[in-house]
Amino acid sequence: MTSPMLHDGPEQVVLVDEQDREIGHMEKMAAHREGLLHRAFSVFILNGQGELLLQQRALSKYHSPGLWSNSCCGHPRPGEDVRIAAERRVKEEMGLTCELRPAFQFTYRAELGDGMIEHELDHVFIGTTGQEPRPAPSEAADWRFVSQVALVDELESEPEMFTAWFRICAKQAWEHLDPQDPSTTDA
Repeated sequence: MTSPMLHDGPEQVVLVDEQDREIGHMEKMAAHREGLLHRAFSVFILNGQGELLLQQRALSKYHSPGLWSNSCCGHPRPGEDVRIAAERRVKEEMGLTCELRPAFQFTYRAELGDGMIEHELDHVFIGTTGQEPRPAPSEAADWRFVSQVALVDELESEPEMFTAWFRICAKQAWEHLDPQDPSTTDA
């Protein structure tokens, strides 16, 4: 794998086909306005009590501001390994370092309002931490750990409080979460 392409211009996403084969690059906002399928990742991090770290998206986010979501999410840069990108963003967004393992992937399309469309092939990663998050204010307004029982109740009673992708993949992700799995311990 080549090193990721870094540049001073707008952030680029990797456009893919349904089999996750790269077909090009596009500026992130344009890809979201046009609803083109692109590569993304979602990270689910547990603490030692088996609770899931949720983040509340910063109010300054261009879509889904103030909604609760999984621990971290984002897009790999062109040429960047998806797991490496996920670990990078966990540190940038939540101030955490932890080893991640792949769990599954899914494709979804959701219209988010204001002309924004998420159409992503989303790679889901799992990790654990004993650290306390130190989120970047530009990324997360708040954070909390939540039990599976409490999360199921919240998703059923107040689904509008959560991001579209999180509502789609939370149940499947929880099936892959195992706080006793040694492959998900702190790096």
